Amino acid sequence: MPASKSVANRELLLSALAEGTSHVDVGELDPGDDVRAMRDALFELGCAVEGGPTGTIRITGLGRSPVARDASVNAGQAGTVARFVAAAAAVLPGRTRIDGDERMRARPMSSLAKALRELGATVEGDALPLTVAGPLRGGRVVVPGHESSQFASALLLAGARAAEGIEMRISGSVVSAPFLDLTTAVLRERGVAVERLLTPNTFRVRPQRIRARSVQVPGDATAASYPAAAAAILGGGVIVQNVDPRPRPGAQGDVRFFDLLERMGCAVARHFGHVKVSRRGALFSIRENVRDISDVFPTLAVVAAMAEGRSEILGVGHARRQESDRIAAVASGLRALGGQVTEYADGIAVDPVPLHGGRVDASGDHRIAMAFSVLGLQVPGVEIEGWEAVSKTYPGFYDMVRELGH
Repeated sequence: MPASKSVANRELLLSALAEGTSHVDVGELDPGDDVRAMRDALFELGCAVEGGPTGTIRITGLGRSPVARDASVNAGQAGTVARFVAAAAAVLPGRTRIDGDERMRARPMSSLAKALRELGATVEGDALPLTVAGPLRGGRVVVPGHESSQFASALLLAGARAAEGIEMRISGSVVSAPFLDLTTAVLRERGVAVERLLTPNTFRVRPQRIRARSVQVPGDATAASYPAAAAAILGGGVIVQNVDPRPRPGAQGDVRFFDLLERMGCAVARHFGHVKVSRRGALFSIRENVRDISDVFPTLAVVAAMAEGRSEILGVGHARRQESDRIAAVASGLRALGGQVTEYADGIAVDPVPLHGGRVDASGDHRIAMAFSVLGLQVPGVEIEGWEAVSKTYPGFYDMVRELGH
């Protein structure tokens, strides 16, 4: 598996805010457009950046006294870049303009912009393109949890550089909550203490030094869902290397996908650094809330399409405002192949029926393209319109699919 873009982009952003030089090793496989966009963003912010897109990326941090400069950052489709850089720009001198592609311009940003203003920054705009200027004074702030966990992560990543630190409460239920644990774990490795207060979903980061470090980015657990899904759909077995499938605090939350495959009838053997997934018997339906692991929602949906009995996959209302409206895109894709799908506000129900070939519109979304490509290993004649979107996080995806298809 390629390196996790979620881990890589947190490490790269913190490398920019650190004192000293960091070395972020993303491995021998290209981790994709999102990591490339973050690397380019750090260069625009004034960091010395060497290396990439594979191997070790060397970043000289801006430290405590960065030179004032104006910057222009293109986030592309990367929510981590748009949101994390917006918060980082608020602790740097100068003005930073952040923009992205058409879909990223439509994704939520206003709650983060509002929070940054309340903490002392100047923010022009409530959606991309927006311009951010410091200083970030810090203080207390409330951010919503129902749109994206990236707002809270962005503030935590920059909080140690705010003059007064930050105390942040997340209101309502939190989507993709494991990503917050991932953020605090990465900060801890940089020497930044994140306090969890007694008030629910409340965090405090005091002003403190961010250390430079050398780190090897782990393989992407979400990417691992695709070959694992192939084993579930096709039968037989697959060993997925360069991924730690063990659930633990601060790890990638999408490893829970392997638990769901077990419940559907697969055998899963978890090891340090790899996982084996196999299926010999029936594939069973599932009813599950995947609010915490919504990135694997499309993958789980295509597995469910081949299972026995009705499946319901719920809790992903926020996925309507990601790279695509993922609920609509999944439902449309299954229907294009003859599938029977009921669409809810926050998920879908899938009733198994014989599928046939057809054209699936990936809606410019890498997760949709990859999930339906795996289904195409079982259903002859599946065409993916917009397959190129896989370059966002897994440029080598179709090389892997060819291996599975031999």
